[in-house]
Amino acid sequence: MSLMRNAVLLCAAIILSACAYGTDDKYASDTEVAKFQHVSQEQPYLMLMTMISNKSGRGGHSSLVINGSQTVMYDPAGRWFNSHAPERHDLLYGINDNILQLYRSFHARDTHHVVSQKIYVTPEIAEQALAAAKAQGRALDATCAINTIAILNQLEGFQGVKSTYFPEKLMKRFGELPNVQTDKYFENDTGKN
Repeated sequence: MSLMRNAVLLCAAIILSACAYGTDDKYASDTEVAKFQHVSQEQPYLMLMTMISNKSGRGGHSSLVINGSQTVMYDPAGRWFNSHAPERHDLLYGINDNILQLYRSFHARDTHHVVSQKIYVTPEIAEQALAAAKAQGRALDATCAINTIAILNQLEGFQGVKSTYFPEKLMKRFGELPNVQTDKYFENDTGKN
């Protein structure tokens, strides 16, 4: 009987560990967030960033840049870190052009490229997106696309972006929205960033 009990306990531990958060629960102080806050002069926008395999075309990760009263990035279950971009539950603050380029460069390598899809929005929609990202909280591993969609679906004009777990499908659906500007960023390093 103890063998069966141990097997059940082992299975329960494995299942619970699979459900655990895969990323650290970071929560930057108000001082850090204020110190690095970035206010862009560009008009409000949302920018979906998707990391795509150069070999298979499959998506490896999704994140969402929100440019409203400040510029932030919702990076659900992301592993990227920079001391000048303080994080609160997967929401990175202080996203200026230099930080954004560091993020792109971190993800682009000989195996992956970064697709950025920008769409200009009203200030109200940008602020709604910012509030939704703050409320979304930290994501489980492998849920970046579905968590990003959960934010988008709260915004007028974005409710039609159908839910998916696959970043490349989210990228395709986002790209079907009107007036999306798409850019692809490549690097050829071996991913030692």
